[in-house]
Amino acid sequence: MGPEAKFYQQIKRNFKSLSLIRIENNSLLGTPDLLVCNTSGNFCTLELKVTKGNKLRFSPHQIAFHKRHPKNTFIMVKALGPCTSKTFSISMYRGSRITKLVACGLKLEACGLGLDACRLMLEQVGSKA
Repeated sequence: MGPEAKFYQQIKRNFKSLSLIRIENNSLLGTPDLLVCNTSGNFCTLELKVTKGNKLRFSPHQIAFHKRHPKNTFIMVKALGPCTSKTFSISMYRGSRITKLVACGLKLEACGLGLDACRLMLEQVGSKA
C-alpha cells in the first residue's frame, strides 16, 4: 500500500462522522480523491497529498479543477518527516488557494492544522456559522 492509500486509511479511521466516497476516475483527470458528505448533507471534495518536503506536486488537471471549482474544495497534506512545534504532520488548504500552494508549498498558512481541526472544518462545510 502506497503512502497516499495509507493516508486515506488514516482519514477513514478518524473521520467516522463524515461519509467519505473514494473517487477512482481515469476519465476526468484532475478530479479530487474524495467526495465528502457531512451530517448536514453538504458536500465537498478532498484532494490527498503526501510529501517528504515542503513542495507539493499537482498535475495541470488538478490545478485546473480547483481553479474552476473554488468553493467547498480542499487539499489535505500529510508531511512525512520530523515536525517541529510550529509545524503539523497534517494540514489542510482551501482548493481556491491551489496556485499559492504550488508556489509556497507547506509554508502557506493552512486553514486547518491536525486531523481534528481538519475534520471539524469539513463537518461545518455549508453551515452558516
